[in-house]
Amino acid sequence: MKIQLSNEGSLHSFVATNEKGHQVKLSGDGTATGPMESVLMAIAGCSTIDIVMILEKMRQPLENIDVKVEAERREEIPRTFTDIKLHYILTGNLKVAKVEQAINSSLEKYCSVSKMIEKSAAITSSYEIVESKES
Repeated sequence: MKIQLSNEGSLHSFVATNEKGHQVKLSGDGTATGPMESVLMAIAGCSTIDIVMILEKMRQPLENIDVKVEAERREEIPRTFTDIKLHYILTGNLKVAKVEQAINSSLEKYCSVSKMIEKSAAITSSYEIVESKES
């Protein structure tokens, strides 16, 4: 895996490009996503992709999934994360036990990002199921 990071206009604004040409803008001055915010995006994305795949294999009728992430950081440098809370909002006529199993499997086994981060931060999750309007 290779990434290239290049300046974009100023010394505080960057574009990260992967081998396939996909890009993410990053900044240290608030004009784009900050590096630590991108870590939170990565854990949300990684775990959500897992959850969708697991629920599909379980033949659960997932219609939509959103994730809200909140995190706390140390006051001291390095300002690493200490606590990360992931709240999943799933839409569909889903079985509670299957949703819990999918979330737990992702965060405890499959999501590489959460497995790396859990070494330095407590990760907790919660969820809500919004029933499908069409039954």
